[in-house]
Amino acid sequence: MAERTFTTEVQKLRLGDGAVFHGEGILAVTKALLQAGVSYVAGYQGAPISHLMDVLTDANDILEDLGVHFEHSASEATAAATLAASVNYPLRGAVTFKSTVGTNVASDALANLASGGVEGGALIIVGEDYGDGSSIMQERSHAFAMKSQMWLLDPRPNLPSIVRAVEQGFALSEASHTPVMLELRIRACHVHGRFIAKDNVRPTFTLKNAMEAPRRDTSRIVLPPSSFLHEQEKIHQRWPAAQRFIQQHGLNELFAEGTRDVGIVMQGGMYNTAIRSLELLGLADAFGDAAIPLYVLNVTYPLIDSEVERFCAGKRAILVIEEGQPDFIEQNLHAILRKADIPTKIHGKDVLPMAGEYTAATMITGIHRFVDRYLPDAIDQSRLPSLRRPAAVPAPPSDPTPAPTAEIHPRPPSFCTGCPERPIFTAMKLVERELGQHHMSCDIGCHLFSILPPFNLGATTMGYGLGWAGAAAFNTRETNARTISIMGDGGFWHNGLTSGVGNAVFNQSDSVLVVVDNSYTAATGGQDILSSAASNPIRTTKLSIADAVRGVGVKWVRTVTRTYDVAGMRDVLREALTTPIRGPKVIVAQSECELNKQRRIKPQLAQLAKSGGRVVRERFGVDADACTGDHSCIRLSGCPSLTIKDNPDPLRTDPVATVIDSCVGCGLCGEVAHAAVLCPSFYRSALVTNPSVAERWSARFQRAVIGFLQRGIDRRLAAILG
Repeated sequence: MAERTFTTEVQKLRLGDGAVFHGEGILAVTKALLQAGVSYVAGYQGAPISHLMDVLTDANDILEDLGVHFEHSASEATAAATLAASVNYPLRGAVTFKSTVGTNVASDALANLASGGVEGGALIIVGEDYGDGSSIMQERSHAFAMKSQMWLLDPRPNLPSIVRAVEQGFALSEASHTPVMLELRIRACHVHGRFIAKDNVRPTFTLKNAMEAPRRDTSRIVLPPSSFLHEQEKIHQRWPAAQRFIQQHGLNELFAEGTRDVGIVMQGGMYNTAIRSLELLGLADAFGDAAIPLYVLNVTYPLIDSEVERFCAGKRAILVIEEGQPDFIEQNLHAILRKADIPTKIHGKDVLPMAGEYTAATMITGIHRFVDRYLPDAIDQSRLPSLRRPAAVPAPPSDPTPAPTAEIHPRPPSFCTGCPERPIFTAMKLVERELGQHHMSCDIGCHLFSILPPFNLGATTMGYGLGWAGAAAFNTRETNARTISIMGDGGFWHNGLTSGVGNAVFNQSDSVLVVVDNSYTAATGGQDILSSAASNPIRTTKLSIADAVRGVGVKWVRTVTRTYDVAGMRDVLREALTTPIRGPKVIVAQSECELNKQRRIKPQLAQLAKSGGRVVRERFGVDADACTGDHSCIRLSGCPSLTIKDNPDPLRTDPVATVIDSCVGCGLCGEVAHAAVLCPSFYRSALVTNPSVAERWSARFQRAVIGFLQRGIDRRLAAILG
């Protein structure tokens, strides 16, 4: 169950030639794939292309009608290896995954693919997850494209440019027999717009044709001596063929050529922000008509020497807008111009930051510095954006005493309300109280939030599914201490079963693994996996993680079917850490992702209530009179619905705990109070929609009794204070 459904939007994929397609970037990419005659698509979800996988899933019937095979790959490596179908056959194939971590996982397959080359078009759509909104290490795809010599497309972030990049990407791949990478940033994936659609194309050479008439060409396989010839082929045949295609088809774009003796060279993905920055500086209008020559690199690798020389000839200076580091494009431009003996001055990272996302504010600052140096009269200084105006001299304060500032506490990212992973780490904190601290190796996924307050667990994370592998070195008989490793069900099926579980069994590791089984790859949007509890019409689900680990040799396996049972979770963890039985130990902790559960049941409950059916929702609360203000419940839970409020008792100053309306009734706060032997101040209530007649009368009677007793308390309290 994905976090969003596209069942309505995918009907736009059926639009034919001449129709106007309205939608967001992800849908446009899918439509472009179908228009280009793609034969197969595969991928692994991850920001910012998770929705592309979701769109393809919802459009599976449309794909099947066109003879297109689509599958969710077990990992990015699996997806990249799928492109092997294009090595010997004229089949157009596309794969997609998150970059750069996805590209790292896929690197072995991609390197082999790029070495031997392809017959059919091979397109790798990578979600360039770079910048302030990223969740991964800050690296770029550019280095990988250079390393394996795959061509890298970075189209302008508008739908016509994205669609053209997909279509021309396949053609470029076929013309140069080289796989092509197409990078899309978050904003490009979700930008909205329109383009003129074309008819979808059913492949003329199909997967059926390839399977019934197999071909083989041993010169395409990476074995000596072919592997030595591949390198020569890249340089002497594929590279020139790619450059010819890029130039002949005008994949890169020139704007306002010849208007000034300075210019700007930019990655295509930077175009929208650059134009907006120029507009705010008075150097462009809202429609993109610039007053400075622009050279937009929709293909950032390889560069075309003749285009660069033509653009720079006769210019005093150019500004290179290249997001991220190292400055690959800037260095390449230096090499091209110096070899051609063109004296144009190159600016880039000297006026723009070396690292970090190029936001509008950042780009305005850099462009202004550049233009102010070479065209000081081109900008109306009185109309500069506020961040570039000279700072006004502040007036002296009338009161020399500075105003007090309230301390704002940091708010680290944490688990969702009702998350079934939170009680696992609550149990770990309770075990830590008894047995002391243990080294904990984390993994990629929601459970990584355990490293932050209030849990403060976890020492390292090495990659998706590598939680147990990250503790592999701590395998010694010189101590009875054991490490704890964490792995999600998504990471388990992605990489963890072999790299973690198999490795621990093979090396007889005496350590503990907790597999968080919440029924989905929750961190990437809630897609189904092999162990998902729900039925999936086009995927195999309901397989057992416990059976899988037993299958590779783990003898000590425990399953906790309800992670909200903090006491039970604590006891299993204690057993795993103290048992005299040596060898790898696996705890499978099961409970459905609360976010996906709420997405699933809320529409059902709303429909039931609308039809007059009885609906019961559980909520928890705190008895303010019983709460001591200790707040251990908050420190051991961290639930966003659990907070504090003023103490109603005028004789007590400590704030009391309270549960706000976002509570989903998971019961963790009450479980924590029980397992940690805290104050019995939590209570459970039921909110009933469309109650029965008996329930209505019972509620009225209870309110009357409680009101009578409360008024008596109020009178006695008034007499005491009076």
